[in-house]
Amino acid sequence: MEVCYQLPVLPLDRPVPKHVLTRRGAISFSSSSSLFGCPDPRQLSQRRGAISYDSSDQTALYIRMLGACVIFKLLFSSDVRVRSRVGFETERAGCHPYLYVDFRILHSRPESVGPVSARKIRRLLSFQRSLHSSRFFCDVPPLNPLYILDDDYTGQAKCMLEKVGSWNFDIFLFDRLTNGNSLVSLTFHLFKLYGLTEIFHLDMVKLRSFLVMVQEDYRSRNPYHNAVHAADVTQAMHCYLKEPKLAKSLTPWDILLALLAATTHDLDHPGVNQPFLIKTNHYLATLYKNTSVLENHHWRSAVGLLRESGLFAHLPLEDRLRIERELGSLILATDISRQNEYLLQFRTHLDRKDLCLDDAGHRHFILQMALKCADICNPCRTWELSKHWSEKVTEEFFHQGDIEKKHKLDVSPLCDSQTQTIENIQMGFMTYVVKPLFVEWARFSDTRLSQTMLGYLALNKAGWKGMVQEHASSGDDTDPTLEEADSDILPQESREL
Repeated sequence: MEVCYQLPVLPLDRPVPKHVLTRRGAISFSSSSSLFGCPDPRQLSQRRGAISYDSSDQTALYIRMLGACVIFKLLFSSDVRVRSRVGFETERAGCHPYLYVDFRILHSRPESVGPVSARKIRRLLSFQRSLHSSRFFCDVPPLNPLYILDDDYTGQAKCMLEKVGSWNFDIFLFDRLTNGNSLVSLTFHLFKLYGLTEIFHLDMVKLRSFLVMVQEDYRSRNPYHNAVHAADVTQAMHCYLKEPKLAKSLTPWDILLALLAATTHDLDHPGVNQPFLIKTNHYLATLYKNTSVLENHHWRSAVGLLRESGLFAHLPLEDRLRIERELGSLILATDISRQNEYLLQFRTHLDRKDLCLDDAGHRHFILQMALKCADICNPCRTWELSKHWSEKVTEEFFHQGDIEKKHKLDVSPLCDSQTQTIENIQMGFMTYVVKPLFVEWARFSDTRLSQTMLGYLALNKAGWKGMVQEHASSGDDTDPTLEEADSDILPQESREL
């Protein structure tokens, strides 16, 4: 359940109506009680859900939640800001502008005391997401957390994180146990697991702030390209980083980049593919000249959030720019239209046996291949997980096809629900895209994990083939070459995914 504490913005000289102040969830941030029509802010804070700021104690914010009063000690400088989103279009038609309070940056920094410059103003988070993520800002959960889920759920989530390196990790279950915060919880855990916070001297609050912003910028309405997919790819990347060849060769710098790239590789994905953006003359297609449009957008969005959060602000400029540049190189490698290019290069290295992981360039290339594998590893998961992901990506394809039909556009391949089936799509995807890549990955890293992934891939392909045969009564819609083909050539339909 999500609770939305959004109130219309009122002019400062207009008292808040009494019927508003008497409701649960009322808010007062005035240093003058009479301005908001409330004689005593402490009286306001006695109600559940009420929030008030008391001028007599300028470092206290009182929150009344479920009968328990929680006090946050703050420095009211650049760490807590209130702004009106006047001029911004709200999601619901007819809505008033809202007052937004940013609780992602609830941390005190004495050096920040003073006037807030325009360049320091950061993005603000909606109130309901702030409540869900409030306990992210502390390493130790508060005694009376504002968390919606009970201790049983959070305890189960912690138990799952103890097995985060298992290939059978159920990201959907983990997302439910974390109340939709799987990406933040999992990535933060991995940063601590690898010791990256200590090695790079990362501010824990800035890291949380960055991860929350990343999670927020994934569009939850997308059936497939959402924060849960990003969390799944990040978990898969962790599994690959543990492989013997990589574990003994990768530097903390490599691991940092790998996790950042996995977390942000589909940031702000619109839920449609590149050909759709090109044929609709979308501004992103124009901006990136019809070349790796989505991947460039994901990369630039990630760079924007890194700069906005100030996560690496303490590092030298040269290092920050290098992080941004190499992050882009990893994310751009996920462009499916360049699949054959990377696959050929990978196969050539393996044939020549000239990969040297002591070389930084070769390590970076392997991270590119690892991210490509993590991005499309769904068919290599257990049948239950693989089938769930297949249904989600097909739903997204068909939704794009419906939009194209509505606007009289040519329907993109794989997006027509009247001519395509989930079985046919998955059979072609596994045959022409997934198997060639994972066969080469197994040549590079011939481990139990690689064989497990290829085993699941074969089982899942057989499962989809069985479903095709069940529907054979209406005619065989499957290209017979898909059943045994191991072609290395990526068909045009798959290239446009």
